[in-house]
Amino acid sequence: MTATPHPQANPGYPPSFVAAVLDDALARDCRVLGIAGLQGTGKSTLSAQVAALALTRGLRVAVLSIDDVYLDRPERLQLGRDVHPLLATRGPPGTHEVALACEVLDALREGRTTRLPCFDKVADRRLPPSRWPTMHDVDLAIFEGWFLKVPAQQPSELVAPLNALERDEDADGTWRRYCNAALGRDYSLLWQRLDRVLFLQGPGFEIVPAWRWQQEQTLQAANPDCTAMTQAQVKRFVQFFERVSRQALRTLPVIADRTILLDADRVPIGF
Repeated sequence: MTATPHPQANPGYPPSFVAAVLDDALARDCRVLGIAGLQGTGKSTLSAQVAALALTRGLRVAVLSIDDVYLDRPERLQLGRDVHPLLATRGPPGTHEVALACEVLDALREGRTTRLPCFDKVADRRLPPSRWPTMHDVDLAIFEGWFLKVPAQQPSELVAPLNALERDEDADGTWRRYCNAALGRDYSLLWQRLDRVLFLQGPGFEIVPAWRWQQEQTLQAANPDCTAMTQAQVKRFVQFFERVSRQALRTLPVIADRTILLDADRVPIGF
């Protein structure tokens, strides 16, 4: 049985853990650090903490999320018309502009001036480039995302639906085959940009709906004029990510350079 997390959002990781993450990256001359973990794990929180700590040491850290290179809504709507309606929903493999992420990480690695893409999740649109922050001469780039370096599944593993979403809205498997093919084909060049990957491994996929609900409540609090998802909508939404998330839990402990176990409150275990 998976423990139930407390209702509050992630308050942040212990300072000693944050320092260890930064020190490890610097000691290994890491230019691009990947931070992986399922939805709600606290990747963005940890990335921001590492960047803030680095600043106190006179270092510049750029943080980019895979969420910031989502395909814009019109492009996803077109995919939904051309391939499968579920592709209009952002997040799964096949709904990102991978080439843009590669271009930005290359510029950061080389110390060139570049703008960091930003995606407005409330508006479900990427911000115009004129509103992207500019970075240059960074000492470290952090790239965070929920399925970094996760390998594609075998075709035979895609046959049976995994949850109600796949059973009721992807009965013939078109959507999950498209996402799996994109994962195996399009993202490998992006993963090659990552010098080192840290995997934040939570107790299991079963805790993701609760963690994602916490995120939604935090988003609502920060944007009181916008309508957030209900808990039922969150439960459906996380099903878009369940297949690749379970694949991540199976494979990333071996693939990642370091795996950190987290309890239900996102506290590092044995650290």
